[in-house]
Amino acid sequence: MLYLIPAAGLFISCGSSDHDNNIKEASAPVKVTVAQAGRAVDGSGIYISGRLAPEHSAAISTRMMGFVTRMNVKIGDNVSSGQLLFSVKATDIQAKDGQVTANIAAADAALSNAKKDYERFKILYQQNSATVKELENVTLQYKAAEAQAQAARQMRNEVNANMAYANVTAPFSGTITQKMMDAGSLASPGMPVLMLESSGALQAVATVMEEEIKFIRSGAPVTVVASADGKSRGGSISQISRSSVGTGGQYLIKIDLDNSKDLLSGMYVHIRIPVTADAIGIASGIVSIPEESLVKQGDLTGVYTIDGNNTAILRWLRIGKSDGGQVEVLSGLAAGEKYISGADNRLWNGAKVQY
Repeated sequence: MLYLIPAAGLFISCGSSDHDNNIKEASAPVKVTVAQAGRAVDGSGIYISGRLAPEHSAAISTRMMGFVTRMNVKIGDNVSSGQLLFSVKATDIQAKDGQVTANIAAADAALSNAKKDYERFKILYQQNSATVKELENVTLQYKAAEAQAQAARQMRNEVNANMAYANVTAPFSGTITQKMMDAGSLASPGMPVLMLESSGALQAVATVMEEEIKFIRSGAPVTVVASADGKSRGGSISQISRSSVGTGGQYLIKIDLDNSKDLLSGMYVHIRIPVTADAIGIASGIVSIPEESLVKQGDLTGVYTIDGNNTAILRWLRIGKSDGGQVEVLSGLAAGEKYISGADNRLWNGAKVQY
């Protein structure tokens, strides 16, 4: 027992020393590096979302009411300019065509008779067998018959123009993307029957806020990432609307893509328009922090901030796009707020920090 007491005492003494050291280490402030949330300087840009669209698109309809008698295309068909797409029953126009034919025949007969009278009275007048008044009356009748014959032929042109609307053709080459009617459907003037989109390269169409439009220039290079495949593609701004009327206070822009292969119309894209860091701060107020400063726990992403007592507080964030090592902070951290960008030791929620 004599030997055990000192040993026990030694054991207790050593254990107490180690415990004190652990407490001391735990209570010692963790040295950290602090930064302020701000805007990305390298690789800065305005970030917007948009959709892919063809250069030309049209809703194909007819100017006359009637039943669709023949539909020559289906969704996905490639068509050429001038190709017959569908036909509409034109019974009324065909009936009117018969009336016009009869009117033309009657007008031609009246014109022929008036011309003979005119020629006869002209000879009689030269032989002093007809008066000036009689010749004038016959001349007027002849000219009126000419006008009636010409009017009848103009009605034929009107019928032919309406018949052309009964057989609807493609205004340009492209692809049928939607079909609203089939054979037997009743078509009305202005009611779309087909949707036609031009073939070839696609454009990215997006809208920007009024605070951002001042920093966007025609021909400026942009980066476009399609949600479908995640690939980055280059492009340039081709069109900028100078009016926000009808677009809810936003301005429409169109972007020509360097390569739209394997992409389809209607796909969503993310667009990055490079501008200066000052422009970013004024235009969109995007807050970003280095990606390496983030703390991830499962599906949650956060960052350590510092309160007034120099204590580390884990704050959860909603983050957006990542570019050049910087991550966009959508919510949870305001511009100018301090956050911990690095630490010499392990951090935890509530840890004392020193910087």
